Amino acid sequence: MLAKKQKKPCKYSSVGGQALIEGVMMRGPRGTAMSVRLPNGEIETEYKETKPWREKCKFFSLPLIRGIVGFVESLVTGYGYLMESAEKATQGEEENPEELSKLDRWINDHFGEKMMNAIGIISAVLGFALAFFLFLWLPSFLVDVVTRGTLLKFHALFEGIIRVIIFVLYMVLVSQMKDIHRVFMYHGAEHKSIFCYEHGLPLTVENVRKQKRFHPRCGTSFMFVMILLSILISSALVLIIPGLAEVNRALWITVKILVLPFVMGLGYEFIRYAGKHDNLFVKILAAPGLWMQRITTKEPTDDIIEVGIASLKAALGEDETVQTQPRQPESDPPAFGEGNAQ
Repeated sequence: MLAKKQKKPCKYSSVGGQALIEGVMMRGPRGTAMSVRLPNGEIETEYKETKPWREKCKFFSLPLIRGIVGFVESLVTGYGYLMESAEKATQGEEENPEELSKLDRWINDHFGEKMMNAIGIISAVLGFALAFFLFLWLPSFLVDVVTRGTLLKFHALFEGIIRVIIFVLYMVLVSQMKDIHRVFMYHGAEHKSIFCYEHGLPLTVENVRKQKRFHPRCGTSFMFVMILLSILISSALVLIIPGLAEVNRALWITVKILVLPFVMGLGYEFIRYAGKHDNLFVKILAAPGLWMQRITTKEPTDDIIEVGIASLKAALGEDETVQTQPRQPESDPPAFGEGNAQ
């Protein structure tokens, strides 16, 4: 009987999360918890009362708009949690000051925190630049090479196919990195823990271990849905506005950037719908994202599952030993993230 019940969640929940460096962040009804495995083997859990951006302004909660706001919020706050987990996971592993050169010590003393902030900003800028190059400019360039710069009726479809191929290859390559592989294991623990909760089972390592690691509300599924929607919308624009067939690549890319917010909004609404329904339409559109999770999630070990359980229990308010800490408004938890049901 239990096996039959586990074919799909027994309830829709507002719980979601994100895999971190040696940790998991979980968002519950009233706040966010982050659990990190420290170098000494202990699990440090921190709970923070938070409020999603869309609850601070009625306009942000409107259909389509809430998807755009949630996506931006998840990028901003998700990056903050990621950096915080990286700092906690490396506590006690700093270099011995005596082994540093005079120049290194001087830089560390005078620009340590500022340097880290600058590195974080540069990393974010480079990340956006890489995403723009791989998923917007490169597909358009490759199709232009074949079509000699002319936009055809099926130009957007060809671009989309190339974009999917690049996305899959990119994820396969990064998954081979040791550190990323461990993050994907924590990603799997996050999904399994949420599934265990949605099935109404006690949050134990044994129960979590039995769950699937492929969740329909995963951020990976959202990215794939966005790619598919961008193909459909871009193709429709070329058919509706014949003049687009005469524009150059720069203008065409600008058009695609302008429709991205609309694509984000639609993608969010679909993921939200998919989390509540299990019909044929949902299964067809969700299938590519679930297939991709075979790459972006890995089977977690028991010690990694323990971290996911600790984070989820704290987010649900079931761990009374965790001390609640207020978080500043600009650091609220993501309203849209890995496995998030928002």
